[in-house]
Amino acid sequence: MVDVLVTGGCGFIGSKIVEKLINKNYNVHVIDNLSTGNKDNIDLDKVTLHVQDINDPEIEEVFKNNTFQYVIHQAAQTSVPVSIEDITSDTKINILGSVHLIDLANKYGVNKIIFASSAAIYGDPKQLPITETTAADPTSPYGLSKYTIEKYLQLAHSLYGLNYTILRYANVYGPKQTSLGEGGVVSIFDQYFSSNKTPIIYGDGLQTRDFIYVDDVAEANIAAIDSENGIYNVSCNEQTTIEQLFQYFKGIYGVDVEPIYESSREGDIRHSILSNELTLKELDWMPKMSLAEGLKQTVTHVMGEEEK
Repeated sequence: MVDVLVTGGCGFIGSKIVEKLINKNYNVHVIDNLSTGNKDNIDLDKVTLHVQDINDPEIEEVFKNNTFQYVIHQAAQTSVPVSIEDITSDTKINILGSVHLIDLANKYGVNKIIFASSAAIYGDPKQLPITETTAADPTSPYGLSKYTIEKYLQLAHSLYGLNYTILRYANVYGPKQTSLGEGGVVSIFDQYFSSNKTPIIYGDGLQTRDFIYVDDVAEANIAAIDSENGIYNVSCNEQTTIEQLFQYFKGIYGVDVEPIYESSREGDIRHSILSNELTLKELDWMPKMSLAEGLKQTVTHVMGEEEK
């Protein structure tokens, strides 16, 4: 049985990856400090959970006492506004914590790191759709931290032979998501609608995002296990305005409400659509969930949780 370590494995995306790894008979370990993750998100009878922070020196014992073939690195500070407000904390978690993992992975013979990067590394490019060869130009400390670790992984491969796959996520959404992070607008809207509060849209609502369902992201991570070294966009290759997203929620909830418009936030980009052509070809992966259906499933899950 192949041993896999998932950092942030109790979180929104990480727990879905863990679920799929279990179904494929991997022996799964999780490192999570539970700051945003929840151990109820994973099956503790089938997973070895280490409640630790990726910056803790003690996590070396986890590597020393196991033989991991793969590390799927999801643990991160994922909020652009938080990264702007507290650049030191963002750097400590996203850069120093990740470098610590790379160091341990190399020291203890890990075959490959699969890294959760982000569309935020591209900044706000003028030419769309964004491809993997689009120049990186991050507009936030969060985007810069992700790009920094991409370069560390490429350097670690050159220096030590540590293999890597970098997955640049578009705006991920789905059940169990919190209001933090890049796809968090879906969760934020859901909170507004489910609590009968007036939604807030930052900017004019015409800014666009490329939303992708969490199950599809998890499948991309599974596909990356057997892939060559490389960088791949994980997206639906579709643009949706925030106004359109708002209208989806109005339809799902069946309410007649208008949003409050407030000023754009620092660090937010205007438009984002990621080409997934290379990913479809080289990872033999394809997103399966439409936005309309994915939003319905997300809302259904939230309603079910509220009824418990």
